[in-house]
Amino acid sequence: MLPLKSPNNKTITARKQRLIQAIARWEAVDPNPRCELYYETPYQLLVSVLLSAQTTDKSVNRCMEPLYRAGFSTATVLEWGEEKLLSHIRTIGLAPTKARHVVAMTRLLLEKHGGEVPEGQKDLEALPGVGPKTANVIRGEIFRYPTLAVDTHVLRVSARLGLHEVTNPLKAEKALLQLAPPGSLPRLHHWLVLHGRYVCKAIRPACGTCVLADICPKVGVKG
Repeated sequence: MLPLKSPNNKTITARKQRLIQAIARWEAVDPNPRCELYYETPYQLLVSVLLSAQTTDKSVNRCMEPLYRAGFSTATVLEWGEEKLLSHIRTIGLAPTKARHVVAMTRLLLEKHGGEVPEGQKDLEALPGVGPKTANVIRGEIFRYPTLAVDTHVLRVSARLGLHEVTNPLKAEKALLQLAPPGSLPRLHHWLVLHGRYVCKAIRPACGTCVLADICPKVGVKG
């Protein structure tokens, strides 16, 4: 198991090598991992990422995919307003707050960016309901920037792999960006998310069938 103190050069090298090995195995299975949120336009993805906070992609897709297929856009949100939008997303966690954010975000998007999703980090984070994680997802998925959005899956998997010892997402992002080999971003984000979602689960991780079982130190995993 890796030390809990600040890593020295030897430890950093070991972490980089472990991450390179993990990436090679993930890539062999899924060379082009993508976001599991359904969307047809950058604006739709921005809405879905905002709605996905503290809920599952499946629950967001269940609500939004039919709307997106019907042409959901900034004009739709302005026409509907907060109450009608809320009626479509009530099954999503924190729906009233999210409906308010989507309407406010849409208005500012039209006012400041002509309705187009901006690619700049600061421009994205200036939108209501959009924080660093959401901005990183958009920049990586839509604009293919080498970003790494750290959600609960990314934080859990990377910690169990012994790639850092922090619990703060922004600090974990900084640590992982220092380890990520050239060309691995933004795909690394999706590999970590998918691995955490389907294999390295919070409860009962499937270590027995994990492709990383022989290289993972299983930090914090009981049993």
